[in-house]
Amino acid sequence: MTARSGRKNLPLHVILVVVGAVMVVPLLYAVLSGFKSTDELSRNPVGLPESWVAGNYTDILGSGDFWRLIGNSTLIAIGTTVLVVAVSALSAFSFARFAFRGREGLFTLFTMGLMFPFAVAALPLFLLLRSMGLLDNPLGVILPQAAFGLPMTIIILRGFFREIPGELEEAATLDGCSPFGFFWRVLLPMARPALGTVSVLAVVTSWNNFFLPLLVFTDSTWWTIPIGVQQFQGQYSADYARVFAYLVLAMVPALAFYSVAERQLVGGLTAGATKG
Repeated sequence: MTARSGRKNLPLHVILVVVGAVMVVPLLYAVLSGFKSTDELSRNPVGLPESWVAGNYTDILGSGDFWRLIGNSTLIAIGTTVLVVAVSALSAFSFARFAFRGREGLFTLFTMGLMFPFAVAALPLFLLLRSMGLLDNPLGVILPQAAFGLPMTIIILRGFFREIPGELEEAATLDGCSPFGFFWRVLLPMARPALGTVSVLAVVTSWNNFFLPLLVFTDSTWWTIPIGVQQFQGQYSADYARVFAYLVLAMVPALAFYSVAERQLVGGLTAGATKG
């Protein structure tokens, strides 16, 4: 029975190995290429470095511009996450626990935001931010990112909030708890897995956003790490090894964050899928 089960799952294991290799091999290639010189990379693009050139990495790590980009991306990601989770939690609570006229129509309007591509809103958004004086201002990125993150976050949290038993709310009300008190003291602590999931998604989305910061920031003071990668590639277009090193170091914070938050992300999705 066990052998039969193993044979049955063999295609799935093969697929997982292939997918893992497709993801890991390019990353490993970039890491090793960053330890080569550009001349060696041209002569030996696939093999191990003949002489490990750690200076490609140390020079970047010693650059204040690199750490400024990391700090800008971190600030914007945290601001976006706090805003989108706070607003979405209150909105999802209203959609999940209150019955009012037009609730489903309004919720449908929010979900339609998933079908609205950012590129369509680029020009109107730029004009709006310019009229509000938010160009070259981190709020000019944080506010639109939070707005575009609301639909998905509200959908996830609403589904989670609706699964919370109504008896808990009735018991809290009998104990003199207001609706907001129930939300703050009971609902949010129970929804930590879902809140963790949407927080991880918001951070990763903000960290990888390239087009919006490029649209808003003309002053290099507020550039984020994706823009920094583009500018570095343009500046060192002939030094391929150094570009590989920069790309690897730019990925490290996101990979480190995801490795720490992976359990929270998977746990939140699993909890939301199995409740009820």
